[in-house]
Amino acid sequence: MKVLRLPGELRSKLKKPLGKLYRGKGVECIEGMSDSLRSASKVIAVGDITTFCLLASSIEPDLCIVDNKTKRKPSPDHVRREINDLHEYETIEVCNPAATISQELMSAIRDALAGEKRRIKIFVTSGEEDLATLPAILYAPEGSVVVYGQPNEGSVLVEVTPERKEFVKSIIKMMIVEE
Repeated sequence: MKVLRLPGELRSKLKKPLGKLYRGKGVECIEGMSDSLRSASKVIAVGDITTFCLLASSIEPDLCIVDNKTKRKPSPDHVRREINDLHEYETIEVCNPAATISQELMSAIRDALAGEKRRIKIFVTSGEEDLATLPAILYAPEGSVVVYGQPNEGSVLVEVTPERKEFVKSIIKMMIVEE
């Protein structure tokens, strides 16, 4: 399986928020971005806590990418229960090693965002979803938003624009291709 590995020199570049940072904890971050969320053509959530907070704010993402972990530790039970109870979502399971973007994850995100209007949960059964934001931005239609957590700071809302897509393409081109 082909994977894209993040080289060390790119890590610092991705520590900076890729969009607008909403400082705070949990649902308060989501409240600050509610206008952008409601007007978006698609809402993509990356991460367990992000998905949980969107759902708690009565916003159902079109796509959520989760792994039952938060900061590399198991997500709290109530978060896992909420995410696992998304029975109206089609679930796709993938493997994605830490600090990589697997071909399997890339394809699942691309297909989920290209298809007909249905809600999809991509569950990373082995590895992490830490870099899933990049293919989510790349494959989301313009006018969509991608929301992800910025550890110990808040949540980031990325408005998908041609410029954001080009930036993501430039990052992906700098990643190391491994077989």
